[in-house]
Amino acid sequence: MALAAAAAPLLRRFAPETAHDLAIGALRYGIAGHQRITPDPRLAVAAFGRILSHPIGLAAGFDKNAMALNGLARLGFSFIEAGTVTRRPQPGNLKPRLFRLDQDHALINRMGFNNNGIDAFTTALRRADRRIAPIGANLGLNKDGADPLIDYPTLVRAVAPDADYIVINVSSPNTPGLRDLQAVDRLGGILAAIAREGAPHPALFVKLAPDLDEAMLPDLVALAIEHGLAGLIVSNTTLARPASLTSAARSEAGGLSGAPLFARSTRMLARVRLLAGDRLTLIGVGGVATAEQAFTKCRAGADLVQIYTSFVAQGPAVIARIVDGLAGLLDRYGCASLAGITGRDADRLAELDP
Repeated sequence: MALAAAAAPLLRRFAPETAHDLAIGALRYGIAGHQRITPDPRLAVAAFGRILSHPIGLAAGFDKNAMALNGLARLGFSFIEAGTVTRRPQPGNLKPRLFRLDQDHALINRMGFNNNGIDAFTTALRRADRRIAPIGANLGLNKDGADPLIDYPTLVRAVAPDADYIVINVSSPNTPGLRDLQAVDRLGGILAAIAREGAPHPALFVKLAPDLDEAMLPDLVALAIEHGLAGLIVSNTTLARPASLTSAARSEAGGLSGAPLFARSTRMLARVRLLAGDRLTLIGVGGVATAEQAFTKCRAGADLVQIYTSFVAQGPAVIARIVDGLAGLLDRYGCASLAGITGRDADRLAELDP
């Protein structure tokens, strides 16, 4: 069992961002231990030009500066997304900016893309052992002085040699104006600017916000296919505040993640799968803490599933619990492989009450 699993309850005694920094330090310097996971062979997934042993990866936001990728891989994730990184270093928003909603099994963050900038990021990225797990690079814009048509192509070019996939993040709620870039004309301009570079790059994804007007989805899916994207990530955090929230921090500004996001993000995922068919790889993220929830993401249309809040709350043991539980769910559904369940219930899950 990983040392990190034993440390998880202790870290919760610290303020959230302090606990995060301590965890990154332990993972970076190899003192977090490792966790051996032996997935059922039926969970294997083809992605990023290779075969992953299972579909559970780590979402962006945990390792913003790509400093702890090898340590995270040793915990059993099948793929890891680093970032979000911007061209220039920036401190992010004022602290406190990360809040636990324990009663709601959720977090609120308004970090604001705090990161060390692309030069430091690529230096760290080169040290990652991508033989252990594929690495994605999540790219964003500086709060001030950014030009999307210049910055995103520049960032893609910088990370391309050392990443297995790249994510264009136009959906964080904590950078003013960023979500406006999800408009079809503006996102199309960004993708065209990347294409004009002409330089080779790995699989390209766009990450969507769960608060999008669903009427925009058909055009966004068509745009992704037209521009040859590998896929979409559904979804980022939400600005919505369900009436069911009871934690003291429920009114803090920022993006809400964890259990309250599950239905909203799964509904959007299913709708995107119905629109895309098998033409895009979909990564489902939002509120996954159990094998049943990961399986539901797959039934809604996810080829791969990412976790974040449940990993922060429960530590690495949650990875093993989800992976181990998925095999039993395949038995229950009578499926010979995970691919056999992908999108199976998208039509029904597209009608979830968000």
